[in-house]
Amino acid sequence: MRRKILAGNWKMNLTPLEARQLIRALRAAIDPEAAALARDRDVLVAPPAVSLAAAAQELAGSNIALAAQNMHYEDQGAFTGEVSAPMLKALGATHVILGHSERRHLFGESDELINRKVRAAVKHRLVPILCVGETQQEHDAGKTTEVILRQTRSGLEGLDGRAAARAIIAYEPVWAIGTGRTATPAQASLVHGTIREIVAERFGTECAGAVRVLYGGSVTPDNVDGLIASHDIDGALVGGASLKADSFARIVRTRAA
Repeated sequence: MRRKILAGNWKMNLTPLEARQLIRALRAAIDPEAAALARDRDVLVAPPAVSLAAAAQELAGSNIALAAQNMHYEDQGAFTGEVSAPMLKALGATHVILGHSERRHLFGESDELINRKVRAAVKHRLVPILCVGETQQEHDAGKTTEVILRQTRSGLEGLDGRAAARAIIAYEPVWAIGTGRTATPAQASLVHGTIREIVAERFGTECAGAVRVLYGGSVTPDNVDGLIASHDIDGALVGGASLKADSFARIVRTRAA
């Protein structure tokens, strides 16, 4: 069975001191259950870049993994303000979120650019969390499948089956991010099934059965159980609800996981 993943994306929130405080509170909430939780799920947090080092120190000795929110595709160079995969590795990150809708739509990141980042992450043995999802306009126009096909195929271009199976794909409908609206479990499951079909088409059924597909978009303690209950939904990429220890701890403990 695929292990569930509960991931917290802190976005542009929390100073290093605040990051330490949140992790301490989160660990206090879930460490007593850590051994039981670790049997069937992975937990990770993605602080902003300036808080990665502090977060890594506070996570030492825990079962909570560290992810970055973005990275450049080059190892080094004249790229002011960017961070590279080797830098993230040196800080203890094991995962990196790539292609988040906010990167695509606010900062103009193209499918090609995101693919270069995915390939760079794989090269340096960081697990890429490839985000895909349609806008409200695309959703209303019935273009969800078309968008998901394009973004998934492009994002995984150049990977072999082994690397693709290790990657994580997060379906985040743009119209649900930070809006309080959430795709129904049936809607999310349908898109997740489509993603697996795309992976199977390119890399085979074994890879499609291994790749983990998360849901993101206004995930809360109140709706996570229904979402995770679906066989095709392997976990959640959580935004605002991951900024409070009690709410994220509840999500981590989701009964259906």
